[in-house]
Amino acid sequence: MNILVGCKVVPEEQDILVDSSGSLDISKSNPKISQFDLNALQAAVDIKDLVADANVKVVSIGGKYLENTKVRKDILSRGADELNVVTKDEFENLLSHNTSEIFADAVKTMGYDLIICADGSSDFFAGQVGMRTGALLNIPSVNGVSKILSVDSSKIVVQRELESEVEELEIPLPALICVSTDINTPVIPGMKAILAAAKKPINNVASQYEPCELVKLEEIKAPKKKDRLKTIVEGDSDDKIAEFVANFKKALN
Repeated sequence: MNILVGCKVVPEEQDILVDSSGSLDISKSNPKISQFDLNALQAAVDIKDLVADANVKVVSIGGKYLENTKVRKDILSRGADELNVVTKDEFENLLSHNTSEIFADAVKTMGYDLIICADGSSDFFAGQVGMRTGALLNIPSVNGVSKILSVDSSKIVVQRELESEVEELEIPLPALICVSTDINTPVIPGMKAILAAAKKPINNVASQYEPCELVKLEEIKAPKKKDRLKTIVEGDSDDKIAEFVANFKKALN
């Protein structure tokens, strides 16, 4: 079974600086794996432990961050068998529709039974790449997966939590699932896994795709800080609740 995992490399949040205009300075931010993609990668590794012939390949699309050897080793130390990178300078800050086009094009040449993505990335969290990719590949796609119940060569059975109930879905393979953070706790790699990562293959996947401006990213800015209003409503009577709701609506407007 070939399992592909979408994995995005993003700047370390705590290193991002915000200037007086609200612009973000990421020049001193080290690259890291998107926090939510750690859950997707762990889900693939957990399946590998259950299916004897499973092979886990990570697919990552981006710019200069993907050239960082430390982050590459970090990806491979978490149980993946190989890393496939699609890199170009213009792929540095792709929007969802561009990323999904490149992703779908890249995986067609790799062969897959199951593709696992996170529900979103820790930078934009648009929540679109996985489902868009599944649509482009014309395979069954399900998001919000919080538990994998079983998997074999023909199907995967998953759960996802809705507002008032839990769905159990049987999905024929090949398929794509987007997992939530509730699905697992990513394992921190040990020294043996880190050393083994250096021997695992890293493949450069060529792409002739040119990002289109279906939607254009104009700028990224931090929201302006606002002073707290310090409006406190004490009590739980109907009048106090109504007062709280009125204050809340006023703040929103």
